[in-house]
Amino acid sequence: MKKILYTLALAVTFWSCKTGTGSGAAKNNTVAVTINLVDVKDDKVLVTVTPPEIKTDEIIYSIPKTVPGTYSTDNYGKYSDDFKAFDAKGNALTVKRIDDNSWSISNAKTLTKITYLVGDTFDTEKGTGFGNDDVFSPAGTNINAGINFMVNTHGFVGYFQDKLDVPYKVTITHPETLWGATSMNDEDASKTSDVFTTPRYAVLVENPIMYSKPDYTTFNVNGMDILIAVYSPTGKFTAESITPEMKTMMTAQKNFLGKVNATKKYTVLLYLSSMAKDDAHGFGALEHPTATTVVLPESMPKEKLVESMKDVVSHEFFHIVTPLTVHSKEIQYFDYNAPKMSDHLWMYEGVTEYFANLFQINQGLIDEAEFYTRIADKIEQAKGLNDTMSFTVMSKNVLEQPYKDQYLNVYQKGALIGMCIDIIIREKSNGERGILDLMHKLSSEYGVEKPFNDNELFAKITQLTYPEVGEFLKTYVAGTTPIPYETYLAKVGVTKSVEKAAGTIFIKGQQPYIGVDKATKAISIRPDVDLNVFFTSLNLKAGDGITTVNGKTYNLDNIYDLITESENWKENDPITLQIKRDGKEQTIKGTVKLPYEEKETFKATDASKEKLKTAWLKG
Repeated sequence: MKKILYTLALAVTFWSCKTGTGSGAAKNNTVAVTINLVDVKDDKVLVTVTPPEIKTDEIIYSIPKTVPGTYSTDNYGKYSDDFKAFDAKGNALTVKRIDDNSWSISNAKTLTKITYLVGDTFDTEKGTGFGNDDVFSPAGTNINAGINFMVNTHGFVGYFQDKLDVPYKVTITHPETLWGATSMNDEDASKTSDVFTTPRYAVLVENPIMYSKPDYTTFNVNGMDILIAVYSPTGKFTAESITPEMKTMMTAQKNFLGKVNATKKYTVLLYLSSMAKDDAHGFGALEHPTATTVVLPESMPKEKLVESMKDVVSHEFFHIVTPLTVHSKEIQYFDYNAPKMSDHLWMYEGVTEYFANLFQINQGLIDEAEFYTRIADKIEQAKGLNDTMSFTVMSKNVLEQPYKDQYLNVYQKGALIGMCIDIIIREKSNGERGILDLMHKLSSEYGVEKPFNDNELFAKITQLTYPEVGEFLKTYVAGTTPIPYETYLAKVGVTKSVEKAAGTIFIKGQQPYIGVDKATKAISIRPDVDLNVFFTSLNLKAGDGITTVNGKTYNLDNIYDLITESENWKENDPITLQIKRDGKEQTIKGTVKLPYEEKETFKATDASKEKLKTAWLKG
């Protein structure tokens, strides 16, 4: 999973980074499911489930509390209601709701059908990003009758107790105008009905489907078929418009990974949010073995959209290595309603995030300066989190406080852990091997169907690499000692540097220069901050209301447009603002002055380490 933190600390979003007949199903020992996307009533979808053979007097049907890759408690079952169970004669059986996610059915030997209604999660998001109980949008569901359905299958379909390994047959009826994008194969030739079969529940959960007006492209990268599907509410973006950049990126990823990946088909589902109150507000992506769901704001300029797609899709794609190939028993035998978490988020998310950046410098998509800036940013972000908390302890307890609040560090310190291990291996092998070689070896040692024991991984990694790697893991990953990043970067001749860089106009760190009035939706300049040069050069003052910029009207409803568009402004661009000062409207004309800040970064300074540095970045 990758969340994007959208750094606008207002009373708005923060950018922050799964019908058959009763007799037939029982005979085949299959769970048969029908999802009706045609007759949507009150923004809810009817799901009908035909059970496999049941030999107990009572059975429990559950919808997941947590799904792999989210590292959060989301209780998907609470979005389902009107749960009913019937015997072959249509008589209702006694049903008891046990908790948000589970129902107990009595006289279960006679059970032939279950029905319930599913509501979507997008409608319930409060739009405040991190630090709330919203379902992360790429793991959520959308029900927009006749227009779009985001079918993360774990939000619609559950499982019977002790029957997770029973095959599933899912039939989805849908309007003829909508097309379902997925990595699964549709076994029905009908234009209004799709049939998907999976060998067990876990495979179904890992295959999302997005129904919308057909907008997709397909291409092949080194033997892997790629499908890019896009839902853009206003049609601002199309699959074709972003495919060139995606093809370049995914070709580079395949080249970087080499033999470690043998996936034959991969699907990217991109949902662009209108940012309306009843739409998605959690931006980022969620990985699956052969798919990624991505949610981003449609208001983004194309340059920023493509940049974000590169960031999140590359991250999710590298999850093919870990945890989708290399993982522990906690993940292999995942309990959807009483999950036990693994110690090794530093690898699942951290190494994945490191690869998502390393491959770009390795394959020439970014230069050294950009790569070092990204490393410096991760070090700075990690400083704002608990740098003395054991990463393995945090991982094991990530669903609980205070560890839950430290989850974001998997993208920062987790990636830096991967970097340090990479440098150690490069140094000890004279540049011949790195962390990608380690992941190749772990993939051969374990695999999709062969998990490792959590408490044995460090010893295995040490055996496959060097004692110094084992000592690093013990001291800085399991231990509570902060990592001396500069010591490790010096091994490849890279040292700290300072440079001037253009900052953002409307926010510095987590400190915004503008605020909003929820009642009037008006945007105004905050009175309690020292304004940057953009404001002072235009003689803007605290309390000024900003109504239009360059002829476009802004308020709370489209403030994200203002933020994203400002990121494209250049020094000395002409600008015209309509403001309200002391109740009177005024026009302000001038030029854009960007706030420049001194930022720490790194640069190569030791020529004697050039060969090792090149092996690190380009090997």
